[in-house]
Amino acid sequence: MGNIYLELTVILCIASFLAILFRFLKQPSILAYLLTGILIGPLALINLNNLEVIRSMAEIGITLLLFSLGLELKIADLRSVGKISIVSGLLQIGITGILGFLLGKVIGFSDIASLYLAAALTFSSTIIIVKFLSDKKDLRSLYGKITLGILLVQDMVAIGALILLTGLGNSKIDVYSLVILILKGIALFGWTYVLSKYLIPKVVSKIARSPEQLFLFSLAFVFGLSALVSSPIIGFSIEIGGFLAGLALANTYENYQIISRVRPLRDFFITIFFVSLGIQMILLKDVSIILPLALILLFVVFLKPLVVLSVLGFLGHRKRTSFLSAISFAQVSEFSLIMVFTGSRLNHISNDILSTVTAVGALTFVLSTYFMVYSDKLYRIFSPMLDFFERKNAKDGRIKKENLEDHIVLVGANRIGESVLDALVDNNEKFVVIDFDPDVIKSLKDNHIPSYFGDIIDSEIQDLAGLDKARLIISTIPDMEDNILLLKAVSKIKKKPKILVTAFDNEDAKALYGEGADYVVLPHVAGGHHLAKIIVDENHLELIERYRAKDLAKELS
Repeated sequence: MGNIYLELTVILCIASFLAILFRFLKQPSILAYLLTGILIGPLALINLNNLEVIRSMAEIGITLLLFSLGLELKIADLRSVGKISIVSGLLQIGITGILGFLLGKVIGFSDIASLYLAAALTFSSTIIIVKFLSDKKDLRSLYGKITLGILLVQDMVAIGALILLTGLGNSKIDVYSLVILILKGIALFGWTYVLSKYLIPKVVSKIARSPEQLFLFSLAFVFGLSALVSSPIIGFSIEIGGFLAGLALANTYENYQIISRVRPLRDFFITIFFVSLGIQMILLKDVSIILPLALILLFVVFLKPLVVLSVLGFLGHRKRTSFLSAISFAQVSEFSLIMVFTGSRLNHISNDILSTVTAVGALTFVLSTYFMVYSDKLYRIFSPMLDFFERKNAKDGRIKKENLEDHIVLVGANRIGESVLDALVDNNEKFVVIDFDPDVIKSLKDNHIPSYFGDIIDSEIQDLAGLDKARLIISTIPDMEDNILLLKAVSKIKKKPKILVTAFDNEDAKALYGEGADYVVLPHVAGGHHLAKIIVDENHLELIERYRAKDLAKELS
């Protein structure tokens, strides 16, 4: 046996360097790990003598990843996403799965290989999508909530698919095998539920007094349960054991402490998992899979978002909501790579299919990143062609247009906008609110405040808000690009209203002034002025108590 320490050192050094480079390029670190594997495997940068050890470490990585997922996953989360997300998620999975299976058969894959391909192409990357929604501050928007709901549905179905595929093992797919598998799965989940409710919390509460013992117990539990579940008697994979271990510990008060302690170890082994996928890729040696690769890539990048777009349009959403949600799904999931890796290990699929799906994953991670970064620009380009996907009775919270004139338009009623809204109400101003958060709009409607759901850069929303008749426009939204587009729209109005916008640094403020803003609010400066005003006031102690009581009353109301 060669020096495994030296080989791991080389792998980690290359992966670390590439991860730093890809961070500057604003690309997912997964790509850096896959490229590390390609450099080591197909390009033979080093000669590995311990490939089986690397593969075993990769299996540990998957087990710990599913363990973490089980710790964080709660059935209540699925109930909270709403019927629209559940229905659209299940429709997307069903339609994409059928089309993916048919694509596999057209390419010439076997039934089982086509099944793996369908499962791999159906799911999308929760890590990448959530990161970009968070960066764009769109997690609370309607399309953001729909997207997160669909992702949660996908994750749960992916777990079920993984249980099904690994539970069958090398058995033939027939009714008897499926019934036995389902019964074993129900028994296993039932046993896990009993443990998580009556035994595990009591044990963990006593162990949790020592963080080291809690960490060791968690690892012993996940590996012990994985070994039991993967035994010949039960017949599931070790990865499923990891997920069940996470579910068993999810109801403990210490679950977040366990997550924080396991995460660094999980990340290390997951890095090895993605590196091992790159090592097994044979694309550079075999040109015969270029055509299947191209077809699968087109399926993921164009057809899958088209399915989401059609489903959301059918369910009554406006074309912008549907488009922004759909474009987020133009990549495969980490679960996709786990599935094909597991299928290759069980000899269900060939290494060619593993390499193809891995390559599709790498390419779509890159492409979807740029799709999401430039989603608003892409929407404006394709908007005229999207009317087909919008029903006439689209239901994104529109209300009848009001006759507004010489009024104030408030764009964004959350955080900063909430204080502005209070002032407008207290002074009996004539105004209308525009917001892209359905919860905010619902609250405003419940309080009989004139408001429209939508994006202020949408010309129809601008017409509903009566920008051309307003005397003042106040934008509290943080998106720099949206503010610039709003300023450009206002500049075309003959009787131009005054416009106030928000920026979060001096450079953005200068750019907004250059585009014609009458005043740019910098929250940190405004907050400083407000605090200074309180301090210099001779009745500052009374002011502090008054503001405190007002803020607490608002939080508790």
